[in-house]
Amino acid sequence: LCTSGLPSDVTIEVGEMSFHLHKFPLLSRSGLLEKLIEEFCSGDRSVCVLKLDGIPGGAKSFELVIKFCYGVKIELTALNAVGLRCAAEYLHMTDDYGEGNLITQTEAFLNDVFSDWADAIKALETCQQVLPYAQDLHVVSRCIDSLAMKACADPNLFNWPASECNNTQKISIWNGISTATKPKSTGDDWWFGDVSSLSFPLYKLFIFALESRSMKPEKIAASLMCYANRYIPLMNRQSSFSSGTNYANPGASISSLSEAEQRALLEEIVDLLPNKREVTSTHLLLKLLRAAMVLHASPSCKENLEKRVGAQLDQASLVDLLIPNMGYIDTLYDIDCVQRILDHFMSVNLHSSHCIIEEGQPLSGSGSLTPMTMVATLMDGYLAEVAPDVNLKPLKFETLASVIPDYARPNDDGIYHAIDIYLKAHPWMTDCEKEQLCRLMDCQKLSLDACSHAAQNERLPLRVIVQVLFFEQLRLRTSISSWFFVDNVESSRNPSGNLGLPKIDGSRQMVPVQDRVKGDGGMKERVSELEKEYFSMKEALQKIVMTKKSWKTFAKRLVSKQKSQLCNPKESKRCSLKEQAFSGNGKQNHNNAEVVH
Repeated sequence: LCTSGLPSDVTIEVGEMSFHLHKFPLLSRSGLLEKLIEEFCSGDRSVCVLKLDGIPGGAKSFELVIKFCYGVKIELTALNAVGLRCAAEYLHMTDDYGEGNLITQTEAFLNDVFSDWADAIKALETCQQVLPYAQDLHVVSRCIDSLAMKACADPNLFNWPASECNNTQKISIWNGISTATKPKSTGDDWWFGDVSSLSFPLYKLFIFALESRSMKPEKIAASLMCYANRYIPLMNRQSSFSSGTNYANPGASISSLSEAEQRALLEEIVDLLPNKREVTSTHLLLKLLRAAMVLHASPSCKENLEKRVGAQLDQASLVDLLIPNMGYIDTLYDIDCVQRILDHFMSVNLHSSHCIIEEGQPLSGSGSLTPMTMVATLMDGYLAEVAPDVNLKPLKFETLASVIPDYARPNDDGIYHAIDIYLKAHPWMTDCEKEQLCRLMDCQKLSLDACSHAAQNERLPLRVIVQVLFFEQLRLRTSISSWFFVDNVESSRNPSGNLGLPKIDGSRQMVPVQDRVKGDGGMKERVSELEKEYFSMKEALQKIVMTKKSWKTFAKRLVSKQKSQLCNPKESKRCSLKEQAFSGNGKQNHNNAEVVH
């Protein structure tokens, strides 16, 4: 109610509030009110009553407009300037109805607001209340362009007052001397927290403005993840950012969105993520994928995330791949999801993995095979983690393990470890199923420790144990032959009869041959003993009718003696001299070895 002493001759209703006013102050400032009042007063009605339910900003903005019309001084702020600008446009408060009208004053004030980061953020937040009008007046676009320009530039260079980076200096007095602490240095992420307070439609427009200004996709992706952490609580229930950077306390979610709203927001964020590889870390992509599964996001959204993870699977960690199963399958972890991710990785990297030599080993120095090797190690660890699940079928385990090609594994210790855990957790498997599963590993690529363990592993099929022992014996013979070859080379290089033996510091010490010939009697005995064990093992392998218990005892004895021989390479070299002297028919021995194999 305007208490000017004069009775009001016009009543304007805005929503549930009525304003009892006078015609003359309104007619002199607003073209719309002038038109409405003239149309209403053309009739015989004594009291003029108008309704302005569509005015932007509602009764709060209209009250400020009325004060301006009556000449009352109003304070323009970043919080009310946008609403007043839209209301003034709605009421046609141009300079035709008085110089310095409300449109002119609010427009000039908004230009000052746009030059300040903090005020521009506040003004843009208020645009959500009058979004259609603010867009038509280009208030939103001008404000977003101003913010995008500041975000793309260096804030330290222009000294823009950002709310998070403009820390006031602390001044203290010590012994009559004033000291001021230096403000914190501003990083590239100084604007993440401020823009995350915007509504998503406005935030989305801000991201588009950043892309048009060619901002680095890494910054855009980091800002999107900060926004997701703020409004999707599921993102904060998982592990924090791998980089350890805190973007406006992203762990503190302030979301009051419903599950459906969170699902829609997550799908929008995934669509906004840059498509460039390695822009978003695999850790963050897997966090989004977990949240998408819990929120039951659309299949296209989950497929998009799986392809992104698959393109850079070599950067993933084992913990991130352990995705709980959200479906109706009995397995503890979502094996099918990891299978799809791995298949996509293989389809992307298959063209760079054909540089293989004859025996299936990667070429030395081939950098393109490094991601494949890393993924092979990762999947072997993943198989070992999911192997204890009693509901995991052998076919699914085998299908996942067989995707990795043989040449990608430097050794098969990892896959053997996973197979051993699976056999232990599934003791009811038949021998046929065990043998089928053990075909995933190559016994020739097992390390010495893995061979020793496999030779005594009761869970492995007998055929696999035989292969392990055979290739271990073959490795022993190769080692002895290499020592003999080195000895011959050194003898040819030293005609004087001196042998170069290694010192502790790595140099060679020349020792006369006579000193090494001492103790040849003991060497003959060792060679004879080694020869007997070698032929006895061949006979045992050909007669594979022995029971498993007796075979285990034989395997333990043979492995222990092989270890002792490998631990004393000097004795093994002497044994090789005698062995080659006795085994003149090398071709026959080679044929026997093929029969055993």
